[in-house]
Amino acid sequence: MKSLYLDYAATTPVDPRVAQVMASCLTLEGTFGNPASRSHRYGWQAEQVVENARRQLADLLAADPREIVWTSGATESNNLALKGVVEALREQDANKPLHIITSAIEHKAVLDVCAWLQTQQQVEVTYLTPDADGLIQPQQVSAALRDDTCLVSLMAVNNELGTVTDIAAIGALLKDHPAYLHVDAAQALGKVAVNVKDWQVDLLSVSAHKLYGPKGVGALYVKREPQVMLAAQIHGGGHERGMRSGTLATHQLAGLGEAARLVQEEQAADEARIRQLRDQLWDGLQALGGVYLNGHAQLRSANHLNVSFDGVDGEILLASLAKVAVSSGSACNSATVAPSYVLKAIGRSDALAHAGLRFSLGRFTTAEEIAFALTEVTRVVQMLRS
Repeated sequence: MKSLYLDYAATTPVDPRVAQVMASCLTLEGTFGNPASRSHRYGWQAEQVVENARRQLADLLAADPREIVWTSGATESNNLALKGVVEALREQDANKPLHIITSAIEHKAVLDVCAWLQTQQQVEVTYLTPDADGLIQPQQVSAALRDDTCLVSLMAVNNELGTVTDIAAIGALLKDHPAYLHVDAAQALGKVAVNVKDWQVDLLSVSAHKLYGPKGVGALYVKREPQVMLAAQIHGGGHERGMRSGTLATHQLAGLGEAARLVQEEQAADEARIRQLRDQLWDGLQALGGVYLNGHAQLRSANHLNVSFDGVDGEILLASLAKVAVSSGSACNSATVAPSYVLKAIGRSDALAHAGLRFSLGRFTTAEEIAFALTEVTRVVQMLRS
């Protein structure tokens, strides 16, 4: 029997409506052509599908379609944003001091890039420490700003805690500073309202598989006015206005576009229903006693619930929950047995960080599934404690 899926923050199943759109772009009878083929209708039709998807995502972000650059996902988008900004500035002045502000609880796709820039490009990086609720405050960014700060990179919604960063306030304080603002929005789209104009962001990373689209595709929003200058990281045919070469995957982009359209239409209703189910889960877990909420009680996405259980071994707890698919943290760090660096950063002890579980709900989660999860988690925790 399949286990119950409560790990939507790791990935979401493709919505059947998205899969149907994608399937129409795969075979000879469908729109399978190369969007860069300009000499026949197969290419023209594929290009039309790709540009329609570009507009659908742009509409969700309140952006101009020309500001959407297709990538393979948020990891590539983060790399293009951070490395692209630094290398473009290095091309102007190889010896100019450069400083980046980020946080200690970013995704590894940002932290590892920052570490690389420190060693390979001699960039100085400031890592902001979250408060006990897992929040990065705008005043921390303001205090860390320097004349040589070229980039601030912060996620909108934390992938482990679900905590929401006040990006609009940070964008406002950077308005008169030359530093670019990059936002990793992989966990934000479909969960909170994302508006690049209201947030005053310069760069924003998107991942399709976090919003019921396919894996292996994403986008980077790149502000046009004033134009953000980026050095390309993938060279070839000059696709995506020279910022990201490579033949576009028509079916994947069509899927991302349809997923974005569905989010725009259904997010409000989804969020209200999922929040109710998450609160039902939290209320039930609290009855166990010795259960601690990780992250802010209100300033977090409706989809996330990260809790630590006192008196149990985290690895044994996770292994014992065979009927409920949950996570001990980010899926990208699942190979390590070290406690979550995010939970450690907010002050959790090694024991509680090890015993932390991330429950994440989604579009297809039901009340019956939450009831089953509560029964199973209660049974396992009580068994391990006894």
